[in-house]
Amino acid sequence: MNASKLDFLLRTQLPLIVFVIIASFVLTYFISRPERDGVGYTPDQPIQFSHLLHAGQMKIDCKYCHTTVDKTRFASVPSVSTCMNCHSIARKDRPQIIKLTEYYNNNIPLPWKRIHKVPEYAYFNHSVHVNKGIECSTCHGSVEQMEKVGQVNSFTMGSCLSCHREAHDRFPQLKDQINKGPEYCSACHR
Repeated sequence: MNASKLDFLLRTQLPLIVFVIIASFVLTYFISRPERDGVGYTPDQPIQFSHLLHAGQMKIDCKYCHTTVDKTRFASVPSVSTCMNCHSIARKDRPQIIKLTEYYNNNIPLPWKRIHKVPEYAYFNHSVHVNKGIECSTCHGSVEQMEKVGQVNSFTMGSCLSCHREAHDRFPQLKDQINKGPEYCSACHR
């Protein structure tokens, strides 16, 4: 290759290659940011709901409110009617319950703010994990001790792979019931 061709390639191609590399890094960084930065996210909800009271003190099972968690890939957010199963009788005079009742009477769904979210490009199935005996607290933390729920664990690919690889160490009581989770790309990236 002569010097003029090499000079041409270095002046035109190299900057383009460097630009593509930097742009790929920057895009990947910002697209995956919610996945990395979700820990600590604890939004105010439209109705103050205490998991400490309901799941902790009253020991209401997660599946009572999150009805699809053992049937589908989604845990489902409780509808107002689920809340009203108890609150049409219990604590009806409390300000938050009065507010809840207004949503119910006006047939308006509660605009809960989502806290835990797996990125759109990743597939996760709650029912597979729950039906194998993996507790909700494994990913969501000790929700029964939280007055206000927030994200306590990272939902990164590294976190999931670490759990899949160490399944028998993390869940010795389930050693006979679970295999190590899949590690091939198409298990989660569908």
